[in-house]
Amino acid sequence: MLKRYLSMGTMLCALASLALSCTETKTEKQKEEIHNAATQTIPEEAKGLLGRWDLTVDKEGKEVPSWLEVKLSGFNTLVGAFVADAGSNRPVSHIQLKDGKFSFQIPPQWEGGDGVFTIEGELQGETLKGTITSNKGNVFNFVGVKAPYLVRTGEAKWGTPIELFNGKDLTGWKASSEDNQWSVKEGILTNAKAGANLISEQQFEDFKLTAEFRYTEGGNSGIYLRGRYEVQIEDSPKDRHPGSLYFGAVYGFLAPNEMVALGPNTWNTYEITLRGRLVTIVANGKTIISQQEIPGITGGALNSKEGEPGPIYLQGDHTGIEFRKITITPAL
Repeated sequence: MLKRYLSMGTMLCALASLALSCTETKTEKQKEEIHNAATQTIPEEAKGLLGRWDLTVDKEGKEVPSWLEVKLSGFNTLVGAFVADAGSNRPVSHIQLKDGKFSFQIPPQWEGGDGVFTIEGELQGETLKGTITSNKGNVFNFVGVKAPYLVRTGEAKWGTPIELFNGKDLTGWKASSEDNQWSVKEGILTNAKAGANLISEQQFEDFKLTAEFRYTEGGNSGIYLRGRYEVQIEDSPKDRHPGSLYFGAVYGFLAPNEMVALGPNTWNTYEITLRGRLVTIVANGKTIISQQEIPGITGGALNSKEGEPGPIYLQGDHTGIEFRKITITPAL
């Protein structure tokens, strides 16, 4: 009997030892997988691809802008974000990279329909080249260049304020299409209904912009900075959580810290400072975005040439909108 107990004891000890050993091995394995982002090593094949890219897409003979960001998640998984010529910033959960060629898929957004969009390409020297296949089977070629950092140093110096809207007529502006619904009525710049966008003839780099505007119930418009970055104007409910698609946002990228819209049929005010990529937005007297970086172009941009000056453009292709003041102070 004693021999039997000893045998069972030996077996239990062995099992306990094995369990302890497994636990130690599992613990050691977990420790091995802990990764410090500060020491992250970029896979050699992905080095040239990482970063932000300004894309130009040949869409049935017309050049339209898009934007792509590629980032490294963890050890070797590529993720990112994509902006088409319309719509908002879309997350990309996984970018495949094999034999120097990358690809990913995203669902449709405002384009509608089923299926997915497939983006494929490769790095040729310092240029991205590839194709976008829509969920409807259309194939468009694109070319991409690295987006500029647009870093500014030193204190900004400001010039003389310019009244972009003279209170009388459309002098200094041009419509984006023949479907122009913009006119001046009793000193107010009015877009009666959905139609053309309105683009300033002057172009600017860094500036401070003040705009006073009024929208109706359900209104949707926007002010594009340099013709590339939309500051959203929308009839957003006051009790809605702030978001990157609502009033005061840089569309699809930056959310305001508070919902400060005064509501429809009331004059609202934006005071916007843009220096390089850094934007500050004061809406109705409250700072809702402060010195935040705009990562890339927003949907509806005129082009993706981020290193160049651009116009102010007022979105008129959604709903009616009114402006009574548009003043810009360029940086010297």
